[in-house]
Amino acid sequence: MQGIHFIQDLAVILVVAGVVGWLCQRIGLSVVVGFLAAGMLVGPYTPPFSLVTDLVRIETAAQVGLVFLMFGIGLRLSLRKLRRMGPSLLLATFAGAIGVYYLTRLMATAVGWDPMQGLFLAAMLVTSSSAIISKVQQELGNSHEHSSQMAMTVTVMEDIVAVVMLTLLGSIVHLSGAPAAGIGQTLGLMGAFVVLAVIGGLLLFPWLLKRMSVAADEELQTLGMAALLFSMAIIANYAGYSLALGAFLLGTIVAETQHRHQVERTFEGMRDVFSAVFFVAIGMQIDVRQVWESAGLIVGVSVFALAVRPFACSLALVLVGKPAREAVRTGLMLTPIGEFAFIIAQLGVAAAVVPGRFYAMAVGVSLLTTLATPLMTRHAGAIATKLLARQPRWLEDWLGYYHGWLERLGTQQKRNTLWQLSRKRLVQIGVEILFVSGLLVFSEQLFVFVEEWLGRDWLFPFGPQVLFWSVLTLVVLAPLVAIWRNVSALALIYAQVATTGLANAARLAPVVEASIKMVAGAGLFFWLTAVLPAEGTTRWLLLGSALVAVAALFFLRHKLIYWHSQLEVELHSIIEAPAAQMTTTAAPWLQAHEDWNLQVVDCMLPYLADCTGKSIAELKLRSRFGCSVVGIERQGCMIPLPGPDRVLYPRDRVLLMGTAEQVKAGREFLGTVSATPQSDSVFEEVCMSALAVPNWSRAAGRTLAELSLAKSHGVQVSGIRREGRRILNPGGDETLQPGDEVLTLGTPAQIRDFKAWLREQPV
Repeated sequence: MQGIHFIQDLAVILVVAGVVGWLCQRIGLSVVVGFLAAGMLVGPYTPPFSLVTDLVRIETAAQVGLVFLMFGIGLRLSLRKLRRMGPSLLLATFAGAIGVYYLTRLMATAVGWDPMQGLFLAAMLVTSSSAIISKVQQELGNSHEHSSQMAMTVTVMEDIVAVVMLTLLGSIVHLSGAPAAGIGQTLGLMGAFVVLAVIGGLLLFPWLLKRMSVAADEELQTLGMAALLFSMAIIANYAGYSLALGAFLLGTIVAETQHRHQVERTFEGMRDVFSAVFFVAIGMQIDVRQVWESAGLIVGVSVFALAVRPFACSLALVLVGKPAREAVRTGLMLTPIGEFAFIIAQLGVAAAVVPGRFYAMAVGVSLLTTLATPLMTRHAGAIATKLLARQPRWLEDWLGYYHGWLERLGTQQKRNTLWQLSRKRLVQIGVEILFVSGLLVFSEQLFVFVEEWLGRDWLFPFGPQVLFWSVLTLVVLAPLVAIWRNVSALALIYAQVATTGLANAARLAPVVEASIKMVAGAGLFFWLTAVLPAEGTTRWLLLGSALVAVAALFFLRHKLIYWHSQLEVELHSIIEAPAAQMTTTAAPWLQAHEDWNLQVVDCMLPYLADCTGKSIAELKLRSRFGCSVVGIERQGCMIPLPGPDRVLYPRDRVLLMGTAEQVKAGREFLGTVSATPQSDSVFEEVCMSALAVPNWSRAAGRTLAELSLAKSHGVQVSGIRREGRRILNPGGDETLQPGDEVLTLGTPAQIRDFKAWLREQPV
């Protein structure tokens, strides 16, 4: 009974994961380290302790765990967050990955490895583990620090880099025996698939989730979401990509919907269970003897990773304008190698392009870097201070000049009218080209599915074939019309700009506009020729469909424009939907609070906690421990700066602010009962900023009670620095004086408004 054996193996995995996870939590180690070590201990390669021996069932458990793990990672990333992060962090992520890649290839060449081994080692080291970093930050309670937020942002972005690397490596090793595609073609096809899946998912899944939330109970909603998850993973697999990509994409799609927190809450337990299953199953696939035989290699690669990853990531962050201290601290947190390294190593070993020791090396390096991460994170500030204290004065001056130049460049770019007018249209053209490419490139696979479902001669001979290609032509017609309209608008704008000020501008502008349209039209023609399927009867069906398209353009041109506009509005409304919850990666980060010895940490109240059902005033956290409640997340909704009469409920996520000792004591108090308090990174970040009080400020000479900043600007003064002396959590009778440095708590918009008011010159 194979089913019983699989359940038995799953029971062993979960029991071992639970016991080892509890032990790791007790001694202060990351549970991921325990999961990997436990898997190696009870796996098939360690008799007489082997409790699970079937490699096929272990691989199945690892694949199921991978799907849930990647879904959880995708939930932490969304298009809305990417835009709020800004291009600088995106650029820093890819620049850091490129730096690690080339340094690793250089090291591999220096020690005599062949190019393929160097390529796979570089792919394993270019990304850190978002799952491990997130767990380490939760365990250390520093998930709301500025550098921690940047580290989480970068590591989630590195997941995208890892997905791209997996796709490229899959193309290089071409396991199916087909010739490997070029890098450009592979990236183009992957981009087309991702855009097609994301746009289709954004149009379908929010509607589907809304219908399920109305018409189905919670049990059926969970089943439906699980069905979508595995279906998306299988679709990606059929398209030639990994299960991980499909699960990751579904997570990013759900992150854009209003049902995100409902899905997170529903899958919270399943995600934790199967993430543990994944790491334990990975450990079970490792031969401990290989780890021992490769001990020197593992230590060497780990030391290299612990040096190169912080260096490359810190340098990339400095180059995009981040302060040097924050960049170094962030780089030191980005050291653990994790889940993607296992998958990449497994791919190379299965394709026989790298030796089998690579798999053991991936797990060994992950263990060592994960063990080092909490230590490096705790001492990141001290390490950064020592490193920067030793930098040459010329380097410090050069960095100051460089960062000033970046600020001036950004200001000039914002004032560039031509760029502001064309940026949005260029993005729309790019997305629509990828969408149409995805539809056409994967059209034959879609047609095979439709024909198998309906039959070859449904309705009339070759009916599915004729109907499919006709409908597909109509579907791609709307974005094609939109592409040409955007191209025409850009041609008009550029022609007007290019001829402004010339004597014969009125005659030259139409010529320039027509020339741009001709070049763009030729480019679109060659693009469509490249992506159109042109084999067998498809060629003639597409020609017939082109006649349908011409007729549709003639009779339905305005309707097509209207339908496409409605589609854009729908997608825009989904992506732009306001988020009232706290989210880790979309942070207006906490800044300039280290010197104040203040921390902001979060804790989740257990169901049976003694504090539940009581108001903040009743708990007396400030008088007992000196910390304050500055935010509560409840069922996905954020309650910022709650009043003293606010009652706490089970599963509330509470933000505490105070010194390290104060918030630790308050956190233990709130979690008192039978469960250990659990942190959660799903919070909208609270921003702290230190603002100087100018001599002419209207706030100078007035008390905090008179200013009533919470009512007038929605901000709270958390501390005052005056002549080297710090006043933490000042009372209402404290008077602001010229030259004071005020630590202000509030949203970014509130702090900007208060800063402007504070520095406003008197009339």
